[in-house]
Amino acid sequence: MANFLFVTSLIVIWIMLLYHMFLMLGGYFHFFRYENVIPEWKKAMKTLPKVSVLIPAHNEAVVIENTLKSMVRLDYPKEKLEVIVINDNSSDATGSIARKIAAQHPFIKVVDTVAPYAGKGKSSALNYGFQASTGEYIIVYDADNTPEPKAVYYLVMGLMNDEKAGAIVGKFRVANAKKSLLTRFINIETITFQWMAQAGRWFWFKMATIPGTNFAIRRSIIEELGGWDEKALSEDTELSIRVYNLGYYIRFFPAAVTWEQEPETWKVWWRQRTRWARGNQYVITKFLLQFFKLQRKAIVFDLIYFFFTYFLFFFGVILSNTIFIVNLFYDLNLTIGIVSLVLWVLAFLLFVTEVFITLSIEKTEMTTENFFIVILMYFSYSQLWIVLVMNALFLEIKRVILKQEIKWYKTERFE
Repeated sequence: MANFLFVTSLIVIWIMLLYHMFLMLGGYFHFFRYENVIPEWKKAMKTLPKVSVLIPAHNEAVVIENTLKSMVRLDYPKEKLEVIVINDNSSDATGSIARKIAAQHPFIKVVDTVAPYAGKGKSSALNYGFQASTGEYIIVYDADNTPEPKAVYYLVMGLMNDEKAGAIVGKFRVANAKKSLLTRFINIETITFQWMAQAGRWFWFKMATIPGTNFAIRRSIIEELGGWDEKALSEDTELSIRVYNLGYYIRFFPAAVTWEQEPETWKVWWRQRTRWARGNQYVITKFLLQFFKLQRKAIVFDLIYFFFTYFLFFFGVILSNTIFIVNLFYDLNLTIGIVSLVLWVLAFLLFVTEVFITLSIEKTEMTTENFFIVILMYFSYSQLWIVLVMNALFLEIKRVILKQEIKWYKTERFE
C-alpha cells in the first residue's frame, strides 16, 4: 500500500512539474511574439473610448497619493478618462488625501461607499464604484499600484483590436522587490507566475486569469454578469471563469505594466496568501459543482488546472514527504527508495531550471544573486506554501460546515 501511495504521489507531482515546463516554453514563445501586433493595432487607436479606472481603497493613506500621481501621469486623454477612488469605509486619511488630489484634477473623483456596500471587501467596493462609472471600458487598479504611463493605453488597445477578448490583462512588477528576502521571493514568484501560468496558458490555450489589478474589461460584460461576486475572496479568478462562460477569452498583453507593493513581513504575506488560497478553493468548488450548467466546457480544463494546483499537487507533496520521513524510522518496505531519491533530485533541478529560464525573460533579473535565491526558495518559501494551502483548506472547510460569514482581509501597506 505504501508503495502504491508513494508512486501515485510522485506521478501527481511530476505531472505538474512537466506541465509547468510546457507552460514555461509557451511563455517564452509569447515573450518574443506579443509585441508584433502593436504596429498594426495602433492604426485603430485614432478615436479612443471613454475609460473608467476603479481604485478600491480601504485605509490606503500610506499609498494612495503615489497611486493617484501615477494616474495623473497616464498617457491617455484626460477628457476620455475618469479615475474613481472608492473610499471603502476608511478610518484613516484615505478620503481626504484622495479628495485633495481630485480637487486639482477634474478627471479624478472620490466616492464613499454606503450600506449595504460599505466595509464588505473589494468585490462590494468595485460593484459600488461601477455604479458611479460611465466608461465603455472598466480598468481596475489596486490602491498600491503605480502603472507606467502607457499602461491604460495598451489595455485599451487590446480591447479595441481584439473583439473576442472580454478582458485584457497586463503585467505587474514588484516595486519593493529588494526590500527583504521575502520580497525577493515574491518578486521571483510573480515573474514566474506571469510568464509561465499567464503567458504560457495564453500561448498554448488562449486562456489567462484576470488578476486583482492592471486589467481592462468591457462594461457590457460587467453589466451582463451582474458585477463582482461578493462572496468570493478571489474575485478575480471567479470573474475570469464567468467571462469565459460568456464565450470570450482573456488575453495576456504584457505591454501594459504596473508596479505594486508586496508584503514585507511574513505575517502580512501569510494573511494575504491565505485569502488567495481560500478564494481559489471557493472558486474551484463553486464551478465544479456547476459543471453541467457551464456553457463552455473548455473552462473545465482550467478548473482542473486549479484543482491540481490547490488540491492534488499539494496533497501529493505532503503524502510523498510523509511516507519518505516515516520510512526513515519505520521500514515500509518501499521498493523504489533509490528511484524516489533520483526523482526528487530531478524535480529540484527541474524547478530551478523552469524558474531561472522564466526569470531570464526579465533581463534585470538574470543575476547570480537570484540564482541562489531560487535554490533557497525551493527549500523554504515553496515548502511554506504547502503548509499555507493546507491551512487555507482547513479554514474553508470549517467556514462551510459552520456557515461562517466570509471575512475580507485587507493587505497591510508599508511606507
